[in-house]
Amino acid sequence: MTTAGILLAAGGGVRMGEPKALLRHADGRRWVETSLIALLEGGCDPVGVVVGAQAEAVRAAVAADAYRSVTVLENARWLAGMGGSLRLALDWCSGLDPSVTAALVMLVDTPGVGAVVVRRLLALGDDPAVLARASYDGDAHGHPVLLGRQHWSDLRATCAGQHGARGYLKRHRPQLIDCTRLGTGADVDSGTNLVQTSAARHPAEP
Repeated sequence: MTTAGILLAAGGGVRMGEPKALLRHADGRRWVETSLIALLEGGCDPVGVVVGAQAEAVRAAVAADAYRSVTVLENARWLAGMGGSLRLALDWCSGLDPSVTAALVMLVDTPGVGAVVVRRLLALGDDPAVLARASYDGDAHGHPVLLGRQHWSDLRATCAGQHGARGYLKRHRPQLIDCTRLGTGADVDSGTNLVQTSAARHPAEP
């Protein structure tokens, strides 16, 4: 049994001036690259990334051999909101081999999430009924989110416009997995918290 990795990276990043997928860390790597590395090194298999804004540039950023196993899913209607991207990703997951029993959903604008956080969530096992999310300093809305296969169909039905999984998770109360010492799930939407988030990306695993 395996867990698929989903990276949502279709947004335009208006407040950052360009798609967040194409932003770079101090070492020159783009956010989309380090997010995919976190999923791959954390144990997700297979891994898919949803692109939208500047899709060809994002595709080019993940064209290296290191990402050859990654499936690129293009959301042509990315301007309509995250709901369509999550729905597209869940459709892809539903077509995978039944041995894939869960999916870990990660946002490209949470660059403080590294492989250690992914491994912590995947350590919950491969139960198709699993529903969990990372928590940092007691926050109940952290990322990434682990979705067992049993949730995919019902969740997909709720995805529309700007509505991703928030409503579904509010109703079903996922298990919170403390990842405070492992990273930060902060949504970076401006330059003000970029340095702090980047510094927390690769802490030592306890």
